Amino acid sequence: MSVEVKNLTKIFGTQRAVDDISFTVGQGQILGFLGPNGAGKSTTMKIATCYLPPSSGTVLVNGFDVVQQPIEVRRSVGYLPEHNPLYLDMYVHEYLAFVANVYGLGGRKAKERVKEMVELCGLTLEQGKKIGALSKGYRQRVGLAQALVHDPQVLILDEPTTGLDPNQIVEIRSLIKRIGQDKTVIFSTHIMQEVAAICDRVVIINRGKLVADSDVASLQAGERTEKVTLVEFEQPIEAEALQSIPGVLNVSLAQGHTYRVTSRRDADIRSAVFRIAAERNWPLVGLRQEENSLEKIFQQLTKN
Repeated sequence: MSVEVKNLTKIFGTQRAVDDISFTVGQGQILGFLGPNGAGKSTTMKIATCYLPPSSGTVLVNGFDVVQQPIEVRRSVGYLPEHNPLYLDMYVHEYLAFVANVYGLGGRKAKERVKEMVELCGLTLEQGKKIGALSKGYRQRVGLAQALVHDPQVLILDEPTTGLDPNQIVEIRSLIKRIGQDKTVIFSTHIMQEVAAICDRVVIINRGKLVADSDVASLQAGERTEKVTLVEFEQPIEAEALQSIPGVLNVSLAQGHTYRVTSRRDADIRSAVFRIAAERNWPLVGLRQEENSLEKIFQQLTKN
């Protein structure tokens, strides 16, 4: 595993910011690290990047311990914190070259990596500008470029799309997904659409405790034994006909001519709905399964 968090605890005074959490992330995975404000996300990320020591437990990055082997960990990790710390008076190209030199890259190799990052992060037209003159979206791109310039195997991003406009969010999401094809990516966010769009797995913590660790599809499915299908017709229909379908537990009117059909989770009612609609000449407008939204699941897991 690229990142292994084992029984991690961090205590500040009398407060347990992180309380005995464990999870692993493999290479080529994108992990959404979620939780309400103050849940312990940023603290965990700072421990994994050697900015804070743990009170107990261990974090291994590419097999290196964050306490015993911090230099090796830092070489393996690219980090973009929530508040992107950039030198605003430096030019984009100059700043990336500076970061490359900090990581021990020099000469031709540094120039090649800076050129690659400029192209990868869409900074070609901005590389001759001072960072202070860039928009928030391009500053985030610079932050991603500096996190990647030393070619780390693990990328840790703390709310990378905060404050961006919708177009910039889509661009940064696309970039993260592209990067995640061959690297381990852990990123925190409060935007559930991001999780659904790019994450392989989700870890949710609340008040420092782990409350969920699952792939996105399984998290949405949860432990439900039933599923709901929304069936829309052009006209009112006899709901009893839908009730007669094997596996259907309940039929109710949702709105207009849309019916909410609850069935056993293992029952596929679609073909039966199409057949009944055709036999009775009921024009069928739509048929879709109602999903348990990630927002609702997040609220349920973190409401206490």
